[in-house]
Amino acid sequence: MDSSSRPLPFREDCWSEEATSTLVDAWGRRYLELNRGNLRHKDWQEVADAVNSLHGHTKKTHRTDVQCKNRIDTLKKKYKTEKAKIAESNGTLTSSWPFFSRLDSLIGNSGKNQLAKGSPMLVSPPPLPLPLTPYSALPLPFPSPPMGVPLPFRKTPPAVAHPAVLPQKRPAPAFDDSYFKKNYSAVAAAAAAAAATEEEEVDEEEEDEEDERGESEEEIETSDGITEDEGIRKLAKAIKRFGEIYERVEGMKQRQMVELEKQRMQFAKDLEVQRMQLYMDTQVQLEKIKQSKRSGSADDLYS
Repeated sequence: MDSSSRPLPFREDCWSEEATSTLVDAWGRRYLELNRGNLRHKDWQEVADAVNSLHGHTKKTHRTDVQCKNRIDTLKKKYKTEKAKIAESNGTLTSSWPFFSRLDSLIGNSGKNQLAKGSPMLVSPPPLPLPLTPYSALPLPFPSPPMGVPLPFRKTPPAVAHPAVLPQKRPAPAFDDSYFKKNYSAVAAAAAAAAATEEEEVDEEEEDEEDERGESEEEIETSDGITEDEGIRKLAKAIKRFGEIYERVEGMKQRQMVELEKQRMQFAKDLEVQRMQLYMDTQVQLEKIKQSKRSGSADDLYS
C-alpha cells in the first residue's frame, strides 16, 4: 500500500484553534489577575473548566489542568521561536502565527513595558484641589473665655466689735437744745459700755477655744499612744500564733515521714519473707519430684 494513502496518527490531546484561543484567553486573564505570577493547581483547574465549558463536550476534547499547562508551555516555546525569527530579521519579518500578538502582550517586552508604565485604566486621577474659601467667609471662632486670674489669699481679720452708733435723730424744733445734748451723751455712754462688754465676751470665747483645742490635742496624743501599743500587742500575738502553727505543721510532717518509712520497711520485710517462702516451697517440690523419680527407677530395677 502506498504510504501517502495511510491516515495520519491522531493525538488525543490535539488542540483546535478555537480551543487554543479559549485557553489563551482564560490563562491570560488569570495570569494578569495574579500580577503575571505563576498559576497554582487551583488556577489551572479553573482554566481547564473554562475550556471544557465551551469545547469539552466529548471525551476526546475534554481537557485536564495538566494538558492545559502543557499546551501553554508549548505556546510559549512557539512564541519564543517566532520572536527569535523577527529579531534576526531586524523587524523586516512579521509573524503570521495567530497567537503571536496576544502572547506578546502577555509575556513579551511590550506587555512588561505596559505594566511598568501603568495602564491608564488603573491609574487613579489626581485629587481635585479643594475650593479655597475666602477668609472673610470663614466662620469666626467663638471667643475663648478669659483665663481666671488667681486672687491672692486674704486672711479675714478677726471681727472687732465697734461701738454701735445710733443714727442721729433730727431734733424737733419744739425741744430744748440742752435736753438733746443730755440724751445724746447718755446714748453714747451706753454704746461704749456695750462695746466693752462684747470685747470681754470675745476674749473669753477665744480663751475657751484655745483651752478646748489643747485638751483635744492631748486626748488625740493619748489615744494614738494607746492604739500603737495595742497594735504592737496584736502583732506579737499574730507572730506567736504563726510560730505555733508552723511548729505544729512541721511536727505533723515529721511524723508522717516516720510513718511512711515504717510502712516501707514493713513492706520490704513482707516481700522478702514471701520470696523466701516461695523459694523454699519450690525447693521442696523439686526434692519431692526427684525422690519420686528415684523410687520409680529403683522399682524398675528390682522388677
